Amino acid sequence: MKKGLQLALGILTAIGGFFDIGNLVTAAQAGATFRFQLLWPLLLGTIIVIFLVEMSGRFAAMSGKTIPEAVREHFGVRFWAVPFVVLVLLHLLTLAAEIGGIAFAMQLVTGIAFQAWVLPIGILIWLFLWRATFSAIEYSTASLGLVTLCFVVAAVMLHPPRADVLSGMLPSLPTDDAAKYWLYAVSIVGALIAPYLFYFYSSGAVEDEWDRTYVGVNRAVAVMGMSFGAVITAGLIVAAAMVLHPRHIGVESINQVAFVLTDTFPAWGFTLFAVSMAIACLGAALEVALSLAYTVSQTFGWRWGEDLEPAKDARFAMAYTCGVLLASLVMLLGLDPLKLTIYTMALNAMMLPVVSVPFLLLMNDGRIMHDRRNGPISNTAAALIVVLSFVLFVVSIPLVMLGS
Repeated sequence: MKKGLQLALGILTAIGGFFDIGNLVTAAQAGATFRFQLLWPLLLGTIIVIFLVEMSGRFAAMSGKTIPEAVREHFGVRFWAVPFVVLVLLHLLTLAAEIGGIAFAMQLVTGIAFQAWVLPIGILIWLFLWRATFSAIEYSTASLGLVTLCFVVAAVMLHPPRADVLSGMLPSLPTDDAAKYWLYAVSIVGALIAPYLFYFYSSGAVEDEWDRTYVGVNRAVAVMGMSFGAVITAGLIVAAAMVLHPRHIGVESINQVAFVLTDTFPAWGFTLFAVSMAIACLGAALEVALSLAYTVSQTFGWRWGEDLEPAKDARFAMAYTCGVLLASLVMLLGLDPLKLTIYTMALNAMMLPVVSVPFLLLMNDGRIMHDRRNGPISNTAAALIVVLSFVLFVVSIPLVMLGS
């Protein structure tokens, strides 16, 4: 029974890693500007993230350790120091964007400026982390996240041309505005393969006390959970292509994304979008805040665990408390979550080679993985991931500068 319920971890990870403020914005921009042409980066990113999530869960099940712990132990503190600092910064920026996303959702519903909602939302997230167990966060967020299926319903009911949708899943060259095309492509992939996604997943697997008997469950959870997030994101791209593109709405603000549901649900599409956005960003904020606390605690060798009372792992609680506070203050400075998201997704793409290479080396260490180390298929995928990660590293910053 417990193994059967682990799909909730995959759905929570998918909501936080796939359908957060980053993918919500970039997917809507991609569909509004290029219609179905950028479905292929979503498909590519989904395949990559399924391999990475499966490997991170398998690693946790076989070793009983999380990725940051293992990298620090096997490669040394000096090797891990610089990636750790950059990862903490990325966590904070991503968390700030998610809090901004929830605040904007509240602004859409109430008309009250989003800055007024930032601190109450930060307090709500902190209270949830302070009082809830890991299982409560898993199951509640996974259940609420099902509302985001409204984008899939909208995409189907808008009757997109199937041939165009299928052709969009094949890589193509842009016919117009190449810099923006490739910026959106990199941002979509960068949003999907954010390091916090598989760090969180491996930590969640350890929290749930996975062992080698969970290897098969992990594979199913990785495939189904990540596919869930991919289908929702594809639904948003298709809906934006059918609703926003004909109206020449290029998505310069989050408010404009809200119109993707109004053709399908005229009476309450705007509100449904706001609710979906708030739930998706809440799930992502909880995931990123926990991932930040996990990464900090595991780096310094502190006791950690969301299921422990805060008094028993005070430094872990302090890590997510400081993270939520700093991220809230960043949003109070008046930064635009839309622009912050684009830059953060590009930085995620830049960080991929730094965090993926040592992890993939560990996946081939027989002393850790025993008979479950990577086989030919996983290693081929890993090699392609490494190559792609270096390509993303090289092109991210120039594309941000040109595309913006």
